[in-house]
Amino acid sequence: MFKNILIGQYFPSKSPIHRLDARIKIIMMMAYIILVFNADKPVSLIMIAVYTLTIVIVSNIPLKLILKGFIPVIWIFIFTSIVNIFSVSGETLLSFKLFRWTLKITKEGILKSVFINTRLLLLLTGTSLLTLTTQPLMLTDGIEQLLKPLRKIKVPVHEIAMMMTIAIRFIPTLAEEAEKIKNAQLARGADFESGNIIKRAKSMLPLLVPLFISAFRRADELSTAMEARCYNGGENRTRMKQMHITLYDISAIIVFAVCSLFLLISEFVIEF
Repeated sequence: MFKNILIGQYFPSKSPIHRLDARIKIIMMMAYIILVFNADKPVSLIMIAVYTLTIVIVSNIPLKLILKGFIPVIWIFIFTSIVNIFSVSGETLLSFKLFRWTLKITKEGILKSVFINTRLLLLLTGTSLLTLTTQPLMLTDGIEQLLKPLRKIKVPVHEIAMMMTIAIRFIPTLAEEAEKIKNAQLARGADFESGNIIKRAKSMLPLLVPLFISAFRRADELSTAMEARCYNGGENRTRMKQMHITLYDISAIIVFAVCSLFLLISEFVIEF
């Protein structure tokens, strides 16, 4: 399960999406999140879904890899579905008693559940595409360049960008480490599945303790490696690859702007 986490992973390719400037991708990702949160009509979500699927195809990222990334968070979709199906009032499709409570499944609840889960799928896919198509070093440089104006008020921009990138980069590493520890504990007879919620939570201790120890050990090794390479903050460091806006970036901005315009028209102008 842990190895299927997409956030922080990089999928090497030579697609037009991979060639885009990291700054452009970060800005478009933020705008994408805003559009998804403000999409309140089914047609708007359909348009965003088509756009997202097109980006996945153009980026040459296997759809199977994207689908595997949903496995670790499947419980979130299940929980969201249950809450919406039984809490949203409307036309009753099915009613039954559970202990002392009368539970009702409504048509509006099912539609709301589908809508919310679709939004979550789009958010997860869109944000994962940023790290899947951007190298960690370029992501650091992109964040640093975007936060550069904050240097005027003495904000440590480079350190913030470095910490954010290291945190994102080590998510798949720690996930892989957690998977190895879990398999090792299972081989020793550990049981993570049986029992109630409290018992399952207690059974996770043999997994969490060595995982935390491993995380602190990796952090110590990383700091030692950075000191051995005379890292002193990196404020005035030079870059082997300078960031430049290219024709790919301009084309991507135009396409995204046109798609966003159509989305806003369908959301606020046209009545469906």
